[in-house]
Amino acid sequence: MQIEKIRGHQTDQLFKAVMELKDVEECYKFFDDLCTISEIQSLAQRFEVAHLLRLKKTYETIKKETGASTATISRVRRCFDYGNDTYDEMLGRLYPDEMPFQAAKKK
Repeated sequence: MQIEKIRGHQTDQLFKAVMELKDVEECYKFFDDLCTISEIQSLAQRFEVAHLLRLKKTYETIKKETGASTATISRVRRCFDYGNDTYDEMLGRLYPDEMPFQAAKKK
């Protein structure tokens, strides 16, 4: 499990701060101070790639719609196959009416 590689006081502090954010506007302000524009865009792009994979879009469609490389798309896909299921969980909360991703888990 990769979680242990990032676990620690500093990461706990960051995650607790994120959990204290009150609304989207506060998130924009916090992440603007915390990250570069490029870092925020990369995170947002990965999440959109996850959304499109969940909708069973092809790599080509995802590449066209997001500008993501096939390496990024593959990385996100591996998270669906072998990760902690949180992309699907979060997307399910944001879009409860959408059909969930049906990947065969190989854990």
